[in-house]
This record gives sequence, C-alpha cells and structure tokens, in this order.
Amino acid sequence: MRHIRAAAFTFLSAFFVASCNSSSGSAEIPTPAPTPDPQLEADIVELVERRMDEFDLRAVIVRVTIDEEEVATFARGESLTGVPATTDMHFRNGAVAISYVSTLLLTLVDEGRVDLDDTVSTWLPQIPHGEKVTLGQLAQMISGYPDYVIGNEAFGELLYDNPFRQWQPEELLALIADDPLFYEPGTNWNYAHTNYVILGLVLEEVLGQPMAEAMEERILGPLGLSNTTDPGTPAIAAPVLHAFSSERRDHLGVSAGTPFYEETTFWNPSWTITHGAIQTTNIYDLNATASAISNGTLLSPESHELMVSTDLRGFGSAVEGCPTCFQQSVGYSYGLGIITTGNWLAQNPMFAGEAAAFGYLPSKRVAIAVALTFSEDAFDEDGNPPPNRADTLWREIGALIVPDDAPPIRR
Repeated sequence: MRHIRAAAFTFLSAFFVASCNSSSGSAEIPTPAPTPDPQLEADIVELVERRMDEFDLRAVIVRVTIDEEEVATFARGESLTGVPATTDMHFRNGAVAISYVSTLLLTLVDEGRVDLDDTVSTWLPQIPHGEKVTLGQLAQMISGYPDYVIGNEAFGELLYDNPFRQWQPEELLALIADDPLFYEPGTNWNYAHTNYVILGLVLEEVLGQPMAEAMEERILGPLGLSNTTDPGTPAIAAPVLHAFSSERRDHLGVSAGTPFYEETTFWNPSWTITHGAIQTTNIYDLNATASAISNGTLLSPESHELMVSTDLRGFGSAVEGCPTCFQQSVGYSYGLGIITTGNWLAQNPMFAGEAAAFGYLPSKRVAIAVALTFSEDAFDEDGNPPPNRADTLWREIGALIVPDDAPPIRR
C-alpha cells in the first residue's frame, strides 16, 4: 500500500541537506528576538499564496509568532466549496501529540514515579520483548519494534477497506505480536507507531487513569491548550477544516483519468497513536505548542535537555526489511518525541489529505505553525499524495524570518 506510506507517515520527508553543523539551538542562551519588519507579514502571505498555486493546495492556515508576539495569522483557500478556510478551524494534529506523550512521560520521571531505564515488562509483562525494551527507548524510537503500519501490507488493505473502523490498541499491537525486533534495543533507530501505542498503555498503568484524562490534567490544561482534545471518536469540533484525498484510487481500482477525489475529513484516526492522544486542534494551539513544548515549560531542565537532545546525530543505519531505519543527521534527528532539524525543533504530521507542521527556533523564539489541505491536482494519476507541504512551508517561512539560521532544506 504505497499510498499509506506516502500519505500518513511523511517523517521520511525529513532527509535534509544540513544547513549548519551545530547542535540544537535549545542549548544556547537566547539572543534578542528579531524585530518584526512591517513588510514581513506581507512577505509571508505572498510566499504562501505563491506556493498554494505551485503545490496545488486547497487551503492553508498559518500562524507565526516571535517571542509570542503575533507576526502573521491568516487563512487562504477553501475548506469546502464556497466555504473559505478560517483561522479558527479545527484539524487533526497527529504526530504533534507524540510530543505531549513524551512530555507526560518526562514529568513522571521528574516526579520519581518512573525511570527511563524501566523496562516495559515492569509495567506491562504481557507485551512481547518487554523485558528487553525500556521506556526511554520507546520514546526515542530506538526499541527495535516493527511498525504495525509502515511495511505492513495487510494493515494497509484493512485500513483502506474501511477507513472508518475504530481500532483498539490491543488490535494494533496484535498485528506485530509475533514479529521479531529489527535490532537489539538501543542499537539503531526506526520510526514505529508501535512505540507510542505501548508507551501510552504504560503511562495509563502508571497513572491509573485513562490517557485522555491524564493529557488534559497534566499537559493540555496546564499549557492552556483549550482547543486541543481527544474526542474519542472521529469527530472534529466546528468549525472544521475539511480534507479530501485521492489516495484510495489504486485500492478501489479506479482507473487513471477517471476523476476520483473523496472527502476524508472524518476517516477514523484511531490507529495513529495511543488512544487518549488522538487529537484535534487549531492553528493557535499548534503555534503555542511549538513554543511551550520546545521550551520544556512543564519539565525540569534535565528532562528538557533529554527531550531536545541531538545525541542521535550520526547514529543508526539501514537494516534489511526495516523500511524506516536510517542514519540520523543534522537535518533530522530524534530527541524524545520531537524532531531536531538544524537548530530548530519540529513535528510534521500528515493524515488522509491533511498536513500540518510546526517549527521552533529557541535562540530567536520564532514559532511557526502551518495546516493545509490538498486539491485534486496534487495527487498523481495513481492517487499517490504529494510530500508534506506544511513541512515545506514552515521551513521556507523560517528562512524568510531568520535567513542566517534557516531550517535545513529538504532534498
């Protein structure tokens, strides 16, 4: 299911040409933030409008702040035909919730309730290989667990047969329960949704409460993210940024040349991460998240340093049979639940015709949030979706704002 790999898991878009050789800017002493130029907002708008045409984008929502002061907040395009996109529209935040889950884990480490070296079997003895894998390895994606999605053709068929199916964590983990680890834990890196499904179950066991409650009480509430929630269903609070996709064309046998472009707004995302962290949000909360999570607002300095660590740069290698094993680099390396790219921190989810991303530069306190949807022309004749253009846009906006410390550019 090539469409599944391309549409839902665009972390692979993060092979970049490194623009710098320094480690993450999060360890630097912040310097004075750049003073917004009166022309800057107009330049950002012009860039986005130009890219909308070039990238065949249906709608784009953007918010940019410097030192938490607004530089630009705007929406362009249509959500539905005749319904303009607006800045208060809600959309799925996908992998952004990974950063919330890792933050929750680290708050428990700070409280002495868990240790990153605790094995999974300490809390969930029924999980395969749990006696060998630690919580820290889950969070950093160095556990060796295979993904139940990427590289799993059987799952792709099930997902496209019924994109509205409600999946339970146990069903997802059962898909790879008999599979061996790709490598000995801690010796390589690979992206796998499996890690955060298991980690979510562990955190529920530690806290003795559902993940959705824990996220609200310990992360979303304290950070003031009132527009971010896990509804427990595919529902999205109004107003909604509607999404559309052609990615099931091949699966449904729709021939090239036959128009095919279906609404995907309410496809069920229950397979994407641990339940309780399958969230919707808006551009204001996404921008605030870039700042709060990147700065470790809820964490001790020690835990924050672990979260944004660049220690994996140069670590890892390709492994036969592992579609997401690769060497970490300055352009892309994984901390604990967040991507480091040059001196910036980022997340870049993409799901069923909707893409989003945030980027944050700690040294200048620049936060960029982008959410967008694709027009029918963005999909090729086989239904394959384009790369995550939200990731492209935040990087180009970052280069516009801070040209001397621009985010690495994707190949």
